[in-house]
Amino acid sequence: MTLIRGETGAQRTLGYVLDVSRDDGRARCMLDVGEAHSNRHGVLHGGIAGVLLDNAMGATASLTVDKTGRSPFLTVSLSTNFVAAGIVGQRLTATGRVVGGGRSLLFIDGELRSEDGALIATAHGVFKRVPREKLAEGGDA
Repeated sequence: MTLIRGETGAQRTLGYVLDVSRDDGRARCMLDVGEAHSNRHGVLHGGIAGVLLDNAMGATASLTVDKTGRSPFLTVSLSTNFVAAGIVGQRLTATGRVVGGGRSLLFIDGELRSEDGALIATAHGVFKRVPREKLAEGGDA
């Protein structure tokens, strides 16, 4: 199993883990929801749900060209639909799935589910492949 831990500042801050090891080409982003991830109503903050989906979907895009899931793809757009509350104490898993695209743009759907299989949120995004050297330069990708 290939797990990516603590690779980015966001990942270290929030504590999620990225799994890019499955043979199905779908990355998974897992988080054990704690109090620090909750909103003022005591359930998972929607922004954190979005982060989990964005990471799983972006890594899924990367897996189309790189089995390590680390090739740069940037989020062009991300639309999220919240279905149910994520509960403190649960493990949530976001999964991405390629639904279309070409060489430089990919269309990815995502699902965020609780450990008992309940659907928490869905998402649809567009991800753009960017050469690593373009990222180092900064500016427009």
